[in-house]
Amino acid sequence: MTELPLGPDPRTETLRRLQPLLVQRFGHIRRAAEEWRAPEWVLVQGVIGARTKSEVSNAATDRLLKRYGSWEGVADAPLEQLQHELSNQTYPNIAAERLKASLADLIMRRGCVDLSHLANMGTEDAMDWLEQLPGVGRKIAAGVMNASTLDRPVLVLDSHHRRILQRMGLVPAEADTARAYAAIMPVMPPEWRAADYDEHHLLMKKVGQTWCRPARMDCANCLAQSLCETGKCNSAD
Repeated sequence: MTELPLGPDPRTETLRRLQPLLVQRFGHIRRAAEEWRAPEWVLVQGVIGARTKSEVSNAATDRLLKRYGSWEGVADAPLEQLQHELSNQTYPNIAAERLKASLADLIMRRGCVDLSHLANMGTEDAMDWLEQLPGVGRKIAAGVMNASTLDRPVLVLDSHHRRILQRMGLVPAEADTARAYAAIMPVMPPEWRAADYDEHHLLMKKVGQTWCRPARMDCANCLAQSLCETGKCNSAD
């Protein structure tokens, strides 16, 4: 018996319909300045940025590089100094420990803080390589590959973005970041470029900060309500 093709995944069309709604509400988001798109800069910003606003982590990353002159200098800095430099981060002590560990491991592997070899690797292989570094998980690895000059079409998932995808019914409700990534990547619109992925992630963060908050949902005012399983249920109540 010949199996009939299942056809396109409806989640792809949901994402296509969602993107212009996000842009209409929040406007287009420009990619970061060139100096913030070096893979090494993106790695450091990701490692220190847990639960911290991007603008705070961006400033801290710039401050570290200015003070120590190079990422190797940051790796050699005393832990107590790094903790002081990162005092505006949500978890400065943890951020400093993870940063020293990840940079030290990178230097051990590469001889210096250099990620240029990733340009010659396939995306999944490169992400697997990055995730071997201490403190680097799927979110940070995806950020390095997508938001940097490596410019790969991979999706960064933070807690806001994953929560929205779960509530929309686009990924399993209990999925962690790695499982959510594995579930959503195959259905991303194939015509989207790396910049589209980056903009989509940043716009979804705004949805999570505006309506789809962790403990409180404002489905009635959310632009994604008609595309969202949770929003439709709340609409019916």
